[in-house]
Amino acid sequence: MTSDVTDGTAVDGARRRMLELITSGSLEPGQRLGSERELASDLGVSRTTLRQALGALEQSGVVRRVPGRGGGTFVSRAKIERDLSSVVGVPALLRAQGFTAGSRVISASILSADEVTAAALNLDAGGLVTEIVRIRLADGSPVSLEHARLPAERFPGLLELPLGGSVYELLDEHYGVRPVEALERIEAVSAGPTEASVLGVDAGAPLLSITRTANDGDGVPFEFSHDLFRADRTRILVRTPGAAGAAAEFP
Repeated sequence: MTSDVTDGTAVDGARRRMLELITSGSLEPGQRLGSERELASDLGVSRTTLRQALGALEQSGVVRRVPGRGGGTFVSRAKIERDLSSVVGVPALLRAQGFTAGSRVISASILSADEVTAAALNLDAGGLVTEIVRIRLADGSPVSLEHARLPAERFPGLLELPLGGSVYELLDEHYGVRPVEALERIEAVSAGPTEASVLGVDAGAPLLSITRTANDGDGVPFEFSHDLFRADRTRILVRTPGAAGAAAEFP
């Protein structure tokens, strides 16, 4: 019993010390940690204790371990908070959190809406939509794959505008349209080979799938999009206001 308690205390102590190094900035995001032998020696613990501490940090997303030659343990990059309480474009979201926002446009075209898109945008079957597919970057690293569809008739000439930044800012500046409300559905999915290659993750890695319909001030839908965010780089944030002055009810 005493041995188990001691081992647990040693593991927690090693975990806390490594966490302090990371949060203090002594170890930077993306930095490779030393070998297990070096780390165990620096922390004054056994390699078994070190492995358990690293396992706990990996489970919480603080570090990631890459197997094989050239692999090792790396400090995870900072996570992006995706606040679902407000409708904000990804570039503005990244800039507000201190990241350098960037994007790569994969494709941009006008095509016929499928049934799901037409229903979401209140279009007739086969109505035309402008589709923009982009990779979103934070500090030069891919964090999401974005498919956005907008009514082509409502936004003529959109494809002639620079699409590397915020589409919301373009819509506001050139068409006077702003997102006021959005319905978003979130689920966990696994990365297929294409998504994995684009986002720089292993096939089967967890992704956050976010399907969004954005409405303008009149309640008219103008955007239907599907985004895939890297789960290892994204944290979902929701602000839930309480009922002011209302008495709490308990079952």
